[in-house]
Amino acid sequence: MEQVINRKKVLIVDDEPNNRLLVHFILDDIFQVSEAEDGIEAVEFARTQKPDVILMDIMMPKMDGLTACYLIKNNPATKSIPIIMCTGIGIELNVKLSQQMGSITYITKPFSPQDLFDKIMQVLKITNCH
Repeated sequence: MEQVINRKKVLIVDDEPNNRLLVHFILDDIFQVSEAEDGIEAVEFARTQKPDVILMDIMMPKMDGLTACYLIKNNPATKSIPIIMCTGIGIELNVKLSQQMGSITYITKPFSPQDLFDKIMQVLKITNCH
């Protein structure tokens, strides 16, 4: 029987089903993984489910990742949830904007499974120290 109780909860937010499926597959053995397909779902999920970390795509319909990140980080109930922005374009502007909106770090697509795992573990280690 799986020990889901002790596994950290990761929310994957991406409008591309294949991206969500791939990241879910990479993380599922280690984390309790949930998915959202846009920023609106992400904000609601963060408010109701309180994941331990959020992987947020920047470019999405309905509500982009930067706006969702800002809303999550400016809500007293969800502001402590660390957000890792996932971007296909690692330009300096995206990095600065994601930091201004409240993300703790970012990762550029495509990324290796090990890089993704290392980034999540780094974020969880940082947030558990506070």
